[in-house]
Amino acid sequence: MALTDEAIDKIKAMIVAGELEPGSRLPKEEVLAGQLGLSRNSLREAVRALTAMRILITRQGDGTYVSSLEPHLLLESLSFAADVSQGHTALQLLQVRRLLEPQATGLATALLKQEDLQELRNTLDRSRTVTTAEEFVAHDIAFHLRIVEAVGNPVLSMLLRVLSTRTQRVRIVRGSQTSQAVDNAHQDHEEILSALQSRDALLATSAATVHIAAVEQWLATSLTDDPIRRSTTDSEDWPWHHSGV
Repeated sequence: MALTDEAIDKIKAMIVAGELEPGSRLPKEEVLAGQLGLSRNSLREAVRALTAMRILITRQGDGTYVSSLEPHLLLESLSFAADVSQGHTALQLLQVRRLLEPQATGLATALLKQEDLQELRNTLDRSRTVTTAEEFVAHDIAFHLRIVEAVGNPVLSMLLRVLSTRTQRVRIVRGSQTSQAVDNAHQDHEEILSALQSRDALLATSAATVHIAAVEQWLATSLTDDPIRRSTTDSEDWPWHHSGV
């Protein structure tokens, strides 16, 4: 085991054992290094790594502290890994999203307030006026996340936000050849919103499942297609090169 990895494990062990509690300040570098039997250089590298994981936070001029260790905070460190995933890994992320998001959508039917539903309506209306893939994706993500946030579980919200980070990239590079793709996406969104407005949890769950499964199916199929087409990025004739999810 590398010295830095050993240092990371030792600091994590102190946190798990309760020797370092959430929000507590780490001992001075020389004291902690001696306590753990590490070189100061190894300790510094470990602190950098744990800071990137959001386990530790550094306050300029004040020292290093253990973060709140809230699960949704720690999940943020997964965003980059999700964002750069490709091929079958990206497909696996979509599969996880399909398992989680429809259930959250069903739960949201009883929790969304009237003003929330109006906000969702406004988001969908704006999505129909955009001229670029990036704008469409921004509204699409806002629509789905607003629904999930109604559940009131920050861990679930962050996890699906991480998964949506990846699917955002998938949406932009997919390159569908069907002119009905964007219209289909709008129709899916309308069906989800209609179910939410009707407070029909089963219908909302089903509509969200169909919507996400369509993206998953497209990606699964694309993995067997020409790799050049898979890497195609957003172009000027975006509505015909975007399958809109």
